[in-house]
Amino acid sequence: MAAGVDWDEFVAFTLEKKLANLESLSGIPGTVGAAPIQNIGAYGHEASEVIARVRTYDRIEKVAKTFTADQCQFSYRNSIFKEAAGRYVILDVTFQLRRGEFSLPVKYKELADSLGVAIDDRVPTSELRAAVLALRAKKGMLYNETLHNWSAGSFFINPIVSALAAIDLPADAPRWPQPDGSIKLSAAWLMENAGILKGETLNGAKVSEKHVLAITNSGDASADDIIALARRARTRVQDKFGITLIPEVHFVGVEL
Repeated sequence: MAAGVDWDEFVAFTLEKKLANLESLSGIPGTVGAAPIQNIGAYGHEASEVIARVRTYDRIEKVAKTFTADQCQFSYRNSIFKEAAGRYVILDVTFQLRRGEFSLPVKYKELADSLGVAIDDRVPTSELRAAVLALRAKKGMLYNETLHNWSAGSFFINPIVSALAAIDLPADAPRWPQPDGSIKLSAAWLMENAGILKGETLNGAKVSEKHVLAITNSGDASADDIIALARRARTRVQDKFGITLIPEVHFVGVEL
């Protein structure tokens, strides 16, 4: 699929063609070409699960270069393309999808509860897409040109820490054990419990009233305003829990 195609339009197209495996990634803003750079993911699934090849233009060697999935060096919200920022221009992405009308196993309790199913159950892909879009809309994570609450989605990734570091957190802190023994934590929970409030503002920048992970622009925020509010959030989490939040967004001309 060509890199410039709108991501969610592509997801909808695959479901129309009775192809499964992308339904959990519904509603993510951006393009097909951006998907492998960030290794986009949501609700327990990532793009790397279904990417077969990525065709690029290498700006240093000045040649077209195709990467297999293994060569992309995918990890949590990361890839070789993100590590070598600016070197590779994504031209198109080949996905390996599955014919069928039932979803991948539902991995997140929030999504399972909204669907009325158990963890690891499967549901019709159209139902899962509708549930994901509804959840994203509820959190203010769907683009709406009529509302001045624009954001880049989740500003920070969910941190992954050692099992030892997770022991010191309160018992009610959400945690997801990883195959290597590490623990994934909820960035949103850490922020809220470090005193970051929904609706908190700094000049034109504002923490979303719907989801604490989204830092929004009400229309007149400067880049410095956004960075300052993000820095405030990161500092509070660091002071409270000793955990450093890592940005999910890519910065151009500014630093956190």
